[in-house]
Amino acid sequence: MENVKGKVNIHPVTYTLNGLKIAANVYTPAEYDASKKYPAVVVAHPNGGVKEQVAGLYAQRLAELGYITITADASYQGASEGTPRNVDKPYFRTLDIQGMADFISAYPGVDADRLGALGICGGGGYTLNAVKSDKRFKAVATLSMFNSGQVRRNGYMNTQLDSIQTRLKEASDARVKELAGEVVYSGNVDFDALTDESISKIPTDLYREGMMYYGKTHRHPNSTFRYTTSSLMDLMRWDAMDNIELINVPLLLMAGEKADSLYMSEEALQKATGTKDKELFKIPGATHIQTYFVPEYVDQAVSKLKDFYGRTL
Repeated sequence: MENVKGKVNIHPVTYTLNGLKIAANVYTPAEYDASKKYPAVVVAHPNGGVKEQVAGLYAQRLAELGYITITADASYQGASEGTPRNVDKPYFRTLDIQGMADFISAYPGVDADRLGALGICGGGGYTLNAVKSDKRFKAVATLSMFNSGQVRRNGYMNTQLDSIQTRLKEASDARVKELAGEVVYSGNVDFDALTDESISKIPTDLYREGMMYYGKTHRHPNSTFRYTTSSLMDLMRWDAMDNIELINVPLLLMAGEKADSLYMSEEALQKATGTKDKELFKIPGATHIQTYFVPEYVDQAVSKLKDFYGRTL
């Protein structure tokens, strides 16, 4: 990657959060001038994702519109520090978003009074959580929002309601093993073993197309679906919708019209009673994963964000 004068530039940065070194990328607009003032947006990546995938694409596109943006690998994930690897707990994921806000608010040229948030998939649920109490954010948007706690607890599309207690026991047992030095993981996928045939048999669009996106078309060595099984103790008692009425800033929820995850954005719209300025924008024809990379859907989402942040930041 080579930065070119007069175009969006990408600046790899590191900072310390909660005692861990975080790896992030800052995107500055074309003709960026540190003596001027720019609005800024923090971009939170999906579960299992890293900053180089969809989060980086949207950070880049927003920088093209004149925003200074940042996207970071979550603590314990990607190129950021933290052991054991791939801990996925709401507390840390929420803190990651606040950590990005800490860093970018002090970045040369950033107008800290014009700070927005964009969360994608699981990062969307955690972004809603951060904005409930962090009043530095003046506007919040999500793309293909995924309520990780609800899904880990109830199953995707509420398909695992009958095994909640069993899975909580497995998570508790995994914590005991972890204390003894053995880390147990859930969501293990061998991307090398994925065949088009095996992927085609996955019944839900999100997981089927997610396997293609993460396992084949947009694969990255730091990206993995796995997470420590003990994380489920925290995930399964958490919900992005709890206290969502605390969000009192403009809220834009974007999701594919055909996404089987649309129900989560619809629930958020209904329950976010603390703001009158709220909208669910359905991207015509799109599924969940298609909003990550299909040019026509990305363009529609970016166009909507241009209007939304242009009005609110």
